[in-house]
Amino acid sequence: MNQEFKEACGIFGIVGHPDAARLTYLGMYALQHRGQESAGIVVSDGKHLNGYRGLGLVSDVFNEDVLANLKGDCAIGHVRYSTTGKTLLKNAQPFMVEYSRGPIAVGHNGNLINVSQLRQKLQEEGSIFQSTVDSEVIIHLLAKGTGSFESSLVDALAQIKGSYSLVFLTPTQLIAARDPFGNRPLSIGKFNGGYVVASETCAFDLIRAEHIRDVEPGEIVFIDKSGIKSIQPYPKAKRGFCIFEMIYFARPDSNVFGGNVYLTRKNLGRNLAIESPSKADMVLPIPDSGNSAAVGYAQELNLPFDIGIVRNHYIGRTFIQPSQTIRDFGVRVKLNPVKDLIRGKTLAIVEDSIVRGTTSRSRIRTLREAGAKEIHMKISCPPIKHPCYFGIDFPTNDELIAGSKTVNEIKDFVELDSLFYLSLDGMLKSMPLSPENYCTGCFTGCYPVPACEDMNKFKLEKLIFVDY
Repeated sequence: MNQEFKEACGIFGIVGHPDAARLTYLGMYALQHRGQESAGIVVSDGKHLNGYRGLGLVSDVFNEDVLANLKGDCAIGHVRYSTTGKTLLKNAQPFMVEYSRGPIAVGHNGNLINVSQLRQKLQEEGSIFQSTVDSEVIIHLLAKGTGSFESSLVDALAQIKGSYSLVFLTPTQLIAARDPFGNRPLSIGKFNGGYVVASETCAFDLIRAEHIRDVEPGEIVFIDKSGIKSIQPYPKAKRGFCIFEMIYFARPDSNVFGGNVYLTRKNLGRNLAIESPSKADMVLPIPDSGNSAAVGYAQELNLPFDIGIVRNHYIGRTFIQPSQTIRDFGVRVKLNPVKDLIRGKTLAIVEDSIVRGTTSRSRIRTLREAGAKEIHMKISCPPIKHPCYFGIDFPTNDELIAGSKTVNEIKDFVELDSLFYLSLDGMLKSMPLSPENYCTGCFTGCYPVPACEDMNKFKLEKLIFVDY
């Protein structure tokens, strides 16, 4: 993928296994693609919570000694991305506190759009914050509840707006919750008589857990050693599943939002071939996110499919680098063309999206230098013209190349012979569910919930308070 944006976090939880910390480690390992800047685990032994967090990959943060000290049969884990330089240990999750009802920890995937107002109100009422993550706002709202834990949680979540999939851990139970429009995925599985929850089902596959079902939009699930209790306390809302999970973020071997990611991406490629057939000598994907769509594109047109661009798997994703200088270096070192394969050939390059366009242009220049005769790029989604307010770090409209340039102008900027984007209808037809279930705000500017009364004010909020 050629972009410089991020998606927010992966979460995992398990109840009822004596080796909960190690299984959570494995689950987080499977979700590493969702966050590479920090990782954390909190465990419960039935009476107390104990946690460990650190900056870096899961394998950097945890070792055998650390895991051996995390004793308990219930745990939650979190892998995180941040924005605007907020890669701080105090912002790593799960976020753990002691309050009037005892200890509690929370991990969050998503983005809250009214966090600034809530935070200001809470501070005026005497709350003291330890971090700049919006998950902490949820804990403060919960702590102010005067009823039972369940009713206080329902009231707290009713006050927040935006996107969230959440896992909470108390000494006696794990709680999973999803926002009413279901923007981020969250699934439930069964494992050795206990239960697991995870952002994606690939985490279940690694530990050989059985996927039972998704947490429903607006549902709160309480899990302890006796089983599962579910409530749906909020009015039903318009569905707003993030379609970019299917296009790029989720792992191809996961099932999210009622469908398999790999097969959905193949469908995107097939519909792309129907809308924009090619007589290229071969179809090449931009690894790795373009692979599935490229397979579908090539199969639909009966064209040769080849791996003409080789990825160096020992460098992190280019868009998490801290400076533009390092990012540009990462673009060059991450992917390298197979010169003898592509020299003199007309190529159909399949990519999942273009954000700013600078990375795409760098890659196309590399292919030209390797001797490609013609390069025709096929994008498996429509042009990204609008920011995301619900957890993907898409730039502002001005920074999105499709926000200010026509397709032909983008083609010239990236230095292509031709450029084609899949239509909105073609993208939606590729999905496993009907179109009304998905958030397509980054393409259309129409969001499932009002993003903010004052978008300019929200942009400032997003720079200050992030929860990735």
